[in-house]
Amino acid sequence: MHEKSIDLLNKAIGDELAAVHQYMYFHFHCDDQGYDLLAGLFKRTAIDEMLHVEKLAERILFLRGEVQMEVAEPVDKIHDIKGMLEKARDMEEGSAKDYNLWANECAANADSVSKKLFEELVMDEERHYDQYDIELDNIAKFGDGYLALQSIERSKNRSSGMAAN
Repeated sequence: MHEKSIDLLNKAIGDELAAVHQYMYFHFHCDDQGYDLLAGLFKRTAIDEMLHVEKLAERILFLRGEVQMEVAEPVDKIHDIKGMLEKARDMEEGSAKDYNLWANECAANADSVSKKLFEELVMDEERHYDQYDIELDNIAKFGDGYLALQSIERSKNRSSGMAAN
């Protein structure tokens, strides 16, 4: 009865799992480079995406569907901070567009609960988009000094004995 919704929900799971993998990859590399603020942003976003997977899976199971845990795409091996942020922003923009369309498809198939779930996800994806866009704006405004300040702050904290986040 809700095969189309189940299919769309599973597509979303694939996208969210890809985002989790990509953002954790970025988190590891930002952390390694001393960019604590960006490392934390990527980690928090990955956790948000994991929570999205959980909500999507719960809806699929309610509809008596099978949860597919297939990652939509492999991790892009990006080490450049600006490239990471651009990739993240593009991923969030794409997810928001897809989820808007999929919300409408669910509504057309008389599945208002899945429609509402996709609409809620759009709000989160747009918030993530905005966070990455702000970071890109900061890099454009302040240049490499913006990133250097994060690295210097970590060095100061470590040399004073404070634990890094």
